[in-house]
Amino acid sequence: MGSSELQSDPEGADRPELAEVGGRHRPAPASRELPDPDERGRVYEATRAHVDADASAYAHEQGYQGEVPRFLRMWADHLERWPGDRRTEAAVDRSADPPGSYRSDSGFYLSPDSNAEANEGIGRVREAETSISADIRTVETENSAGAWLEGFTHRLKGDDRLKEKIAEQLQVEPGKSCDAVLRHVPDAVRYTYCLPPENYTDGFHDIKGRLESYGYEMYHLRNSWTSPEYKGINTRWVTPEGQRFEMQFHTPDSFDAKQNVTHPSYERLRNPLTLDTERRELRGFQQEVSAALEIPDGAMDISDYRKKGL
Repeated sequence: MGSSELQSDPEGADRPELAEVGGRHRPAPASRELPDPDERGRVYEATRAHVDADASAYAHEQGYQGEVPRFLRMWADHLERWPGDRRTEAAVDRSADPPGSYRSDSGFYLSPDSNAEANEGIGRVREAETSISADIRTVETENSAGAWLEGFTHRLKGDDRLKEKIAEQLQVEPGKSCDAVLRHVPDAVRYTYCLPPENYTDGFHDIKGRLESYGYEMYHLRNSWTSPEYKGINTRWVTPEGQRFEMQFHTPDSFDAKQNVTHPSYERLRNPLTLDTERRELRGFQQEVSAALEIPDGAMDISDYRKKGL
């Protein structure tokens, strides 16, 4: 659920810009008259109840990977019942905006001066990322758990998304500088380590220690292996110079579930225009996918953590 908005620490969820599930969307017939949402929900539950028991039992024996084809069919069925994401109806009008200003597709606005300040701040984030990434790649090479980086090309949040976050926060705190807002965005820079399930817990502690040896401080940890809808560990770090970044820890299966199976569902859940009836189905879908994931030994013993003041 890449530099698309990764299903992250459910921050807003608070959670992780990702890729679409390409080629799996089946268009709904153009002339089909859809039933009302409640009827769709009843049909959905009835269909789920009649899934072939033998096929389901066999897939369950194969673990998460054996279940993936079924999950993808479930998502294709969902798209037939709920065709298309809901978007704001009116296009954003930028015709009266002064030159040098910024307005997002959601309508968030930065004046020319604020936009220039935001561009300078984003440039500093890009500079800080270079040295952080060098250390992250070194840890990938030297860690003792066989961990590897996934989605490294999407380690930077896009300029538009950062400006939207700045503009949104300035509506709440109009006296704040763009740079001050940007310095508190936890995932302007973000990474994901995948670890083999048998090495997951030891590998997490090994990588944490290596990051700390570079002077980075972990100020937040959310362990979501207990979550019914999302599995993994999301951490937030800060460099000695004050640049924040996010680090996610996944197994190959939990990363696949997030990136390739549930991300489109996550994006719909983030959309405030998604109807409550569909939301119930989306959450049920994510719970079913997450329930198929193996929880690594010791992973649930890693405690949540938050440092006050950060």
